[in-house]
Amino acid sequence: MRTPFSVDVAHHSGEPQKEIRVVLSVKMVSQHQTKDSGSKKNGDKELGMVAPQDKSSKEMKSSKKMKFASSSAETEPTSQTTISDDSKTGRGMSTMPRVVKRKLQKLRPIVEYNKRGKGIGQAHSEMQSYIGVLARSRVPLVDKKWSQIPKDIKEQIWEAVDMAFVVGQGGKNSVLASAAKKWKDFKSTLTRHYILPYTNDKEKLSQPPETYKFIEKAQWDAFVASRLSKDFESVHSQHAQIREKLEYNHRLSRKGYAGLEDQLEETMPGVEIDRSTLWKRARQDKHGNIPDPKVAEKAKLIDELQKQVSEGKVSVHGSNDVLTMALGPEHRGRLRGVGAGISPRQYFNLPKPQRVSFDDRLKESLRVLLQEETKKMEAKAREETLRMEARTKQLVEAEREHFLSQLSQLIPNFDPTMLKTRIS
Repeated sequence: MRTPFSVDVAHHSGEPQKEIRVVLSVKMVSQHQTKDSGSKKNGDKELGMVAPQDKSSKEMKSSKKMKFASSSAETEPTSQTTISDDSKTGRGMSTMPRVVKRKLQKLRPIVEYNKRGKGIGQAHSEMQSYIGVLARSRVPLVDKKWSQIPKDIKEQIWEAVDMAFVVGQGGKNSVLASAAKKWKDFKSTLTRHYILPYTNDKEKLSQPPETYKFIEKAQWDAFVASRLSKDFESVHSQHAQIREKLEYNHRLSRKGYAGLEDQLEETMPGVEIDRSTLWKRARQDKHGNIPDPKVAEKAKLIDELQKQVSEGKVSVHGSNDVLTMALGPEHRGRLRGVGAGISPRQYFNLPKPQRVSFDDRLKESLRVLLQEETKKMEAKAREETLRMEARTKQLVEAEREHFLSQLSQLIPNFDPTMLKTRIS
């Protein structure tokens, strides 16, 4: 059984290189323990920062902890390890060296989730960045769909993430789904920034970008050829037209709606954060302003509706909430203001539709078939009965006529009408 323990990290500046001193102290930490209630800055999940005694009280108040689990039972309780991390000189391709170093130390941060099962916190953000590194470097750059990528490559990505983070139950599907999106986004980035601007410059397209030196030239040449084809030009044009129809673009970073909600819950304690508030905050800049006039108009309408709801002038129920009133009905199966992966039924706690098993469907089909066959047999029986009655009537009439004919021959001056009524 793995033994979780806390990791204290202190950052020291003033040197050419940035050093991170990791103090490992064995301390049982529950994976389901609630988040540290200490002072937090901007709602970000910092790497378990506990300030040393020589730090100021202000720095100590801003410290936080991130839960770790260790897969190594040989770590000494009071051992200390110093790790050096070269300072970055510019924005380049992220390789997540700190994640690799923690893997070597058998340290795995525990990914936290909110009430809807969406990942939040620093560990989740680092995991997403690491998934992006794996998707770019381990999946071939081919003009295919994610479903066509070999399963062994997907399994390697999952195993690498599982070795670096405590993802939680059912995390494999979400990890691979994230890898699929990041791989698709990576190809889109290469297309928009390194191929389409240089369609007339074969020299620029002859080699992979310097930032992504891991791309093999053969794969790059094939990928460039696919992006310059007529088929891709048509698809790209269609997607561009769809993109232009998006009116209310958000300004969220990697934290997404889940991270924004977590941040607002910390800065606005006791206040219910609904999706209309999330939608509006996701479109504000760092100063709280909304540059887009269309978005600003909808945000003002949301404020007015929220005020009317609080005053009891407007009532909300189910999916007919403030955001729906402001933006209009939702598309089927989609929900605005909460992020991907959350359905209307899940968010509004709608009753789950009952699933009918195969046996129940078979029984129902047989019951309907039996009813139809019974109706056919009853109709056929009635038809046969009417036919038999008509035949019997004909026979009786024929026998009566024959009997009267015989009497007329035996009795002189016999009048058949005398017996017709009686015989009938």
